[in-house]
Amino acid sequence: MSERPQAPRGTFDVLPDQAALRLAVERCARGALEAAGYQRIETPVFEDTDVFRRTVGESTDIVQKEMYTFEDAGGRSLTLRPEVTAPIVRAYIEHGMHKLPQPVKLWYLGPCFRYERAQAGRYRQFWQLGAEALGSDDPAVDAESILLLATILDELGVRGTRLRIASLGAPASRARYRELLQGHLRAHEDRLAAEVRARIDLNPLRAFDSDHPGTREVMASAPLLLDHLDAADAEHFAQVRELLDAAELPYEIDPTLVRGLDYYTRTVFELTSDALGAQSGVGGGGRYDGLAEQLGGAHVPGMGWAAGIERILLAAEERPVPAPICDLYVAVTGNVPGAGGPAAVAAFALAAEARRAGVPTQIELAGRSLKGQLKQAARLGARYVAIVADEGIELKDMQSAQQESVDSAGAVVAHVLRGRHA
Repeated sequence: MSERPQAPRGTFDVLPDQAALRLAVERCARGALEAAGYQRIETPVFEDTDVFRRTVGESTDIVQKEMYTFEDAGGRSLTLRPEVTAPIVRAYIEHGMHKLPQPVKLWYLGPCFRYERAQAGRYRQFWQLGAEALGSDDPAVDAESILLLATILDELGVRGTRLRIASLGAPASRARYRELLQGHLRAHEDRLAAEVRARIDLNPLRAFDSDHPGTREVMASAPLLLDHLDAADAEHFAQVRELLDAAELPYEIDPTLVRGLDYYTRTVFELTSDALGAQSGVGGGGRYDGLAEQLGGAHVPGMGWAAGIERILLAAEERPVPAPICDLYVAVTGNVPGAGGPAAVAAFALAAEARRAGVPTQIELAGRSLKGQLKQAARLGARYVAIVADEGIELKDMQSAQQESVDSAGAVVAHVLRGRHA
């Protein structure tokens, strides 16, 4: 006998009770983001591979190790999206969104794909919630973006959150700093991890992310980018902090904070949860003022973040799964599966009429006895049960246990609607 099929390693099935919790996250995020003027956008699950190679960075783990890339029947190289910011900037350019009032504020929710080691809250297919604001370099855009994510996580009950912020500076000041850092790394090259040595020319800042003991010792005495910002970058970062202070949002300045994507400039931030242990990141992001140019567009300032739905749920306080609403359960007497008959037809018509009227309605579909149907209605939390027989309809109020004859399907619906608004 062949083995039963299972979901691929690093993926998962979202079962009904889990789907209800994920929907609660979506509703919370939509409420907070759309109240702040963000509109939903959806981009394709796969993109031209160059969208990521040109933006995420050739030196990153994502491009080097984690992307799911394939060639289609037409010989084109396509990639399942590992992140959504670059596709949104591509869409901004492609659809002429620069003609809209700026900044264009967008939010999204959808699956992403990375081939990485599966662990608690981290999967090879995962869902990201995110927000992007394109077209303004005002520090208030940065502060609003950070505050919105912090607010959403707080409303969802994510435990022990900490906000870390830093500035990577504009490309010019970062280029000068890179030379200083490269010199420091080369002076201690024999103590560095092999992968850090390989990245000295491509992306020396990623050395701050290393867990290698020798590398960590070297980085303890490394020059810090925050000490080498030019005046404009330092002022921008100071204004972001001033706005966060005004909003009374606590934060820590972390001069070693480095995001895993190459396109970030100036503000970067990360929100972590103490409930997640060593792999504590829940969400984060930053400013990416040069990303549109990397994709062939004009200069477009941008700021955004992404948060993993699975990480949010893992870090959030446990909440009861909301039960589905069932105002009316339609039962059939003399019920025999597949037997049909006038009562079964009338029951089906009643359920259809109730649903057209906006009444959450379920109908008996398993051939239970009347006693079994009433138990099922109670399990569902139904307020009313319409018992349909060849002789007519009885309507039972499940709260008062009162039962009365009703002369038509329309009368049942009207009674239930009155009960909903009583």
